[in-house]
Amino acid sequence: MTQDEMKKAVAEAALDYVQSGWIVGVGTGSTANLFIDALARIKGRIDGAVASSEASAQRLRGHGIEVLELNSAGPLPIYVDGADEATAHLHLTKGGGGALTREKIVAAASEQFICVIDETKQVDLLGAFPLPVEVIPMARSQVARALVALGGNPVLRENFRTDNGNVILDVHNLRILNPVELESEIDHIAGVVTNGLFARRPADVLLVGTPSGVTRIVR
Repeated sequence: MTQDEMKKAVAEAALDYVQSGWIVGVGTGSTANLFIDALARIKGRIDGAVASSEASAQRLRGHGIEVLELNSAGPLPIYVDGADEATAHLHLTKGGGGALTREKIVAAASEQFICVIDETKQVDLLGAFPLPVEVIPMARSQVARALVALGGNPVLRENFRTDNGNVILDVHNLRILNPVELESEIDHIAGVVTNGLFARRPADVLLVGTPSGVTRIVR
């Protein structure tokens, strides 16, 4: 089974968690896109979706799925999204696509967070994938200095602005031994909007695509 086939398998498996009449929170990225494509087959059964990015909103609308604002949709029963890294504790690194802030908001508003990955994203320790940090532009240098003090090597993501109009620093060389603590520490740096650690609110279910099928890890 190729990596693309593994992604498709977990995207399909996530459909089993969606119930009729629900508004579904939807993430951003290649695996989330495959979930959106799968969701289109049952669009008549759901009441719409809340998207974590403009790109996902466009893809949902392209399938004829109504996209709702989180403010009007209220608490969501489910959120489905991928990750750049995931541990057995269901702690995640996200934000490779730059939608980390909205992803974190929708995840926080959802009763159940289903994370869908292929096995290449499973790690023992977070940090090999550079940690994205969304930053208010005027604070970029100040935040970068604070991240260096934490042991990281922050690199500005060139020619990129988030849907919120901010910049991203991708932090290399972090060994993330305590993701819950580090998530809070980085978020408290003045000028940081949020960072790509999903540890205080981890996934509830991790669906992992492997060559032999989909495995499930539950928190």
